[in-house]
Amino acid sequence: MASANTGVYPCYENQFQVGEKDAETATNTIANCESFSVAFDNGVEEWNPFDQKGWKARLMTAKSVTISVTGKRTIGDAGNDLIAGLAFKNGRDVEVPFQWTFPDGTTVLLKDAVVSVTALGAGDSTGVAPLEFEVMSNGKPIVTPAA
Repeated sequence: MASANTGVYPCYENQFQVGEKDAETATNTIANCESFSVAFDNGVEEWNPFDQKGWKARLMTAKSVTISVTGKRTIGDAGNDLIAGLAFKNGRDVEVPFQWTFPDGTTVLLKDAVVSVTALGAGDSTGVAPLEFEVMSNGKPIVTPAA
């Protein structure tokens, strides 16, 4: 069955969920996310075979994705607390399941995503405390198309 959502959409219809370390899924929505950007890093091998008469041949052999999120620190929200709690951890302790849910219902689960908290609680005295982080793929994601 095709999605009921068609055409253009506002970015706020994208949603992010995070799970506890070693959980199978990401079920906690992260409150007060304001903006995000996505960067794909694609590894492409190139070579120059004789039969291509000087034209390059290419094959994509590697991929990774980094999602950069800015938001506000929201104490008491399970997802926001979970991300903030990774700020002082290191190594395998910052690997958690992270899911991106698209407006059409497609999900991308990064089962062992590496979360790097880049801003936590600092700012002007009259500002709202930030929570900023990067989520980096760590292995192949599980992509589930919309039903």
